[in-house]
Amino acid sequence: MRDYNVRTDESGFALVMTVLVVLIVGSLVAGATLIGANHLIVNSFYDRQSELEIAAEAGIELARSYLNADSDLYPADGYVTLQSNAQVTDGDGNVIPGVTRSLYAGPTGVTSGQYGVFGTILSVVEDDGGGRVIRRAQVYQESFSKYAYFTDVEPSNISFGGGDQLFGPVHSNSPIKIYSSGATFHGPVTTAEDVPDPDHGDFRQGYEEYVSEIEMPSTAELDKLENQAAQGNTSFDGDSNGGYGEATTRIEFRPVDMNGDGDFNDANEGFIKVYQSSDADWVTGRVDTSGGSCGWVWGPGWQWVCSSGGLESSEQCGAWYGDEFVTAAEHPHDGRDADDALLSGDRQCFLGGATEIADDNEFDASDDYGQWLAYPGTVDEDLEQALIDEGAPNGSEADYLFPINRAMNPNFKGVIYVDGKVVISGRLRGRVTVAASDDIIIGDDVTYITDPGAGTCVDILGIFAGDEVIVADNALNAPVDYGGNHRTFDDTSDEFIHGTVLALDIFTVHNYNSGSTNDEWCQGSSGGRGCLFLTGGIIQNTRGAVGTSSGSGYTKRYSYDQCGATQPPPYFPTTGYFAKGQRYRVDPGGFTVAGFFDLLTPDEP
Repeated sequence: MRDYNVRTDESGFALVMTVLVVLIVGSLVAGATLIGANHLIVNSFYDRQSELEIAAEAGIELARSYLNADSDLYPADGYVTLQSNAQVTDGDGNVIPGVTRSLYAGPTGVTSGQYGVFGTILSVVEDDGGGRVIRRAQVYQESFSKYAYFTDVEPSNISFGGGDQLFGPVHSNSPIKIYSSGATFHGPVTTAEDVPDPDHGDFRQGYEEYVSEIEMPSTAELDKLENQAAQGNTSFDGDSNGGYGEATTRIEFRPVDMNGDGDFNDANEGFIKVYQSSDADWVTGRVDTSGGSCGWVWGPGWQWVCSSGGLESSEQCGAWYGDEFVTAAEHPHDGRDADDALLSGDRQCFLGGATEIADDNEFDASDDYGQWLAYPGTVDEDLEQALIDEGAPNGSEADYLFPINRAMNPNFKGVIYVDGKVVISGRLRGRVTVAASDDIIIGDDVTYITDPGAGTCVDILGIFAGDEVIVADNALNAPVDYGGNHRTFDDTSDEFIHGTVLALDIFTVHNYNSGSTNDEWCQGSSGGRGCLFLTGGIIQNTRGAVGTSSGSGYTKRYSYDQCGATQPPPYFPTTGYFAKGQRYRVDPGGFTVAGFFDLLTPDEP
């Protein structure tokens, strides 16, 4: 047999395998390199994007600081450019190459101020590579109604103390002084100066000293409100006649049950009436008590005798006989003389023009002292019938009711203005600011239809006086010295005020340091005029007094209404400080500044 040698080309096969391995490894290396390069590119993009976003966010706060530092920068309409293609710096102050920022601000939404002052800040950041980031921030000016208590000046002789309880934000441009008897502040406290004795206070949310001053509104704000009121037929010509704490014009809030459902909760059920007279005493309910003393007289036998005149002949005070009110001047009545009536538990007094003291307790458009003003607009045809359904013999009062709702008064802007002084009282259904160029006098209780404690904010009142807000010293608010004692002539011995008070001078009580000191009770303790229940806030240039430690005047019982911070009264003055709102991303595609602000500013309602 023959042997054969078979040849195998092992060296060639190895070469092929080596080439394949090299190719595979090369591909892997190339892929890894490509992936690494892409990763670096992506990281670089995200780093740059983050840099632009941070610059845009920082721009919003920079723009807000510009506006808060100079209120004149903020435009009444349109928008303002705060920065244009400005260089951007990092946290160390170094310029970021190739990055610029533009900042814009202006009013948006309903820009009239009826619902508050709202605006938008736009921060536009770009780089030289075509990157663009836009951020939008909503801002709003804080309303003075956010404060439970605000003063520009705290008098040297008045301090917090005696266990005062204050709820809601407190601010003063003066030192916050507290007596050793202590006070509790349940909300945040700020002062442009200091708190000399902080240990005397219990600050549940802390306090800040030496913050920026907040300026009080100016009288120019009143001019704006006058213009708004004129559009809704709720601007009235008054005067400044009468003594301190008196006026010749008064406004009564008057709800009407339009749909007969037994309440006044519907949006179209709020109205006011306006009464004017040359007799300020009559309008304000300041009755004559001279010669009204009574006592036991011998002649023959002991007899209880009251001198004639004074309260016994009053046309504003008297007594109830069931559903009928009879003035003292109309007595004797039903077996009682005027003295019997005024000493009875059914006694009461009313402000001038009240239906209760008109003939037959029916609405009268005029009396011997003054008249109610007729509404110049179109009277709703259902209003007369609603008044009749309420029990009025006729619906004549309809012609004298001014709607404070948009349903019946489409041009109503939520503002009532009086040129001069005005007395206010009644039950409010609606959202209203009452403004006056002079004093606003609280003639009787001013309350909401809806309990402010419910937090629904459907009723709210701003009281804005160009001078003082004064709680009247009249027969309704203060006990009357009659028959040898001080006696209450109102339905309650307390005073109730729902609303935020803003006085360019002071909020005070007329004759707070005189009169009774222990004839009306306040939650178990005797005092002069009972409790002053105020739910809302008090803003005043200088703190005024409402009572004394001897017992005269009122005992304070103040509560805070959160609605003042979130849904302020219409056109109520603002502090000018822009607070933070919501923030949004804006798509840069097709974006223009002018177009964006036009989009956010609809036509006024």
